Amino acid sequence: MSTQQVRSPATETSESFSVKVVLAGTLVVLLAMGTRATFGLFMQPMGMDRGWDRDVFSMAFAIQNLVWGVFSILMGMMADRFGSGRTIVLGLLLYAAGLIGMLFADSELSLYLTAGVLVGMGQAGVTFPVILPVIARAVPAAARSTAMGIASAGGSLGQFLVVPAGQFAIDGMGWSGALWALSLFTAAGLPLVWLLRGRPAQARDTQQSLGDSVRQAVRDRSFQLLFWSYAVCGFHTAFITLHLPAYVMDGGLTPTHGAIALAVIGLFNVIGSFMAGKLGGRHSKKQLLAWIYGLRALGMLWLLEMPLSPWVLYVFAAWMGLFWLGTVPLTQGLIGQIYGLRYAATLSGVAFLGHQIGSYVGVVMGGRVYAETGSYDLVWWVGLALALVAAALCLPIREQPLAPPVPARAA
Repeated sequence: MSTQQVRSPATETSESFSVKVVLAGTLVVLLAMGTRATFGLFMQPMGMDRGWDRDVFSMAFAIQNLVWGVFSILMGMMADRFGSGRTIVLGLLLYAAGLIGMLFADSELSLYLTAGVLVGMGQAGVTFPVILPVIARAVPAAARSTAMGIASAGGSLGQFLVVPAGQFAIDGMGWSGALWALSLFTAAGLPLVWLLRGRPAQARDTQQSLGDSVRQAVRDRSFQLLFWSYAVCGFHTAFITLHLPAYVMDGGLTPTHGAIALAVIGLFNVIGSFMAGKLGGRHSKKQLLAWIYGLRALGMLWLLEMPLSPWVLYVFAAWMGLFWLGTVPLTQGLIGQIYGLRYAATLSGVAFLGHQIGSYVGVVMGGRVYAETGSYDLVWWVGLALALVAAALCLPIREQPLAPPVPARAA
C-alpha cells in the first residue's frame, strides 16, 4: 500500500471522488479564509464601541496567528493519527465559537481569548496544513500541485466574496450582527467534512514514526529555509489583512476603499494561486517562490512611492493578489515532494508555525509602530526588505526527495 493512499469508504482511485474532495476542501478553505479576511473591518466599529485602540486589535490578531501556528502542528498530528474528518469538525466548531464569543467580549482579555485563542485554534483545523494534505492524497501525483493551487485559490475567492459581504453586513446590521452571520457562515462547512474524512495509510515497507519524520525534517537545511521564508509570507499577509483598511483611511480614503482593496487581493489571487500550483507541477517550486517574494517587494515599493489614491491602491491590491497565497501550494508541495505524504499534515503544521510567527510579528509591529509614530511607513519598508530576504532564502533549497530516517532499534 502506498503512502499516497488514504483510508476512506470511497474508492481512492475514483476520478469523481478526487474531484469531490478537491471541491469540498476548496469550499472549507473559502469559508475559513474568507471569514478571516474580514477581521480588519471590525477594528474601527468594534474598537469605537468598546474603547479599544488599534494596538488592542493588533494584539488579538497577533495571538490568533500565533495560536493558529502552534495548533496547526497539533491539528496536523491529530489528522495524521486519527483522521482529518474529526479534526476539521473540531476546527469549524472552535472557529464558530470564537466568533460568537467576540460578541460578548467586553474586556481586552476576553477579546484575546475569543478572537485570539478560540478563533486561532479553529483556523488551525480548517486551513491549509490540514486540508491540502487531504487533497494531495486524493489526486494523482501529476495533478497534485494544480489541485493544491485550486484549493489555495479558494481561500482567495473567499476573501473576494466575503470581505465586501462582511462590510455590507456591518453597514446594515452593525458589527454584532455581522459576527452572528459570519459564525453561521463558518459552521456551514460541517456537511462538507463527510468527503474529507480519512487518514494516511501506513506504508508496508517502512516503520517510520511521526517523531522520526519530524526530527529529520526540522534538522534539514531545506526545511529550515522553507520555515523562515514562510515566516516572511505571514508577516506580509497578516499585516496587510489587518492594517490595510486603517492605512487607507489614514490616507484620506474610505472604509469601502479598504474593503474593496482586500477583495481585489482575493480576486487576483484566485489567478495567482491557481497559476502557482499549475506552474509548480512543471517548474522548480523554489525558483517560483523566489520570484513571488521578489515581486511582492515591487508592489510595496509602488504603494510607498506613489501618492495614495483609489487607483493606486487597487493597482497595488491587484499586484499583491497575484502573489498573495501562491506561496502555499508551492511550500506545501515542496514538503510533500521532499519529505513524503505520510506525515504531511504534521510537517505542514510545523512549517506553518513559521508563517504564523511572521504573522505575529507583522501585526504587532504594525500596531506598535503606528501607536508610536502615527504612521505605517516603517512597517512597509521592513516588509519590502524581508521580501528580498525571503527570495534569497528559497534559492538554496534542495528539491530532491529525502530518504526516510532509519528507525531506532530497540535495545
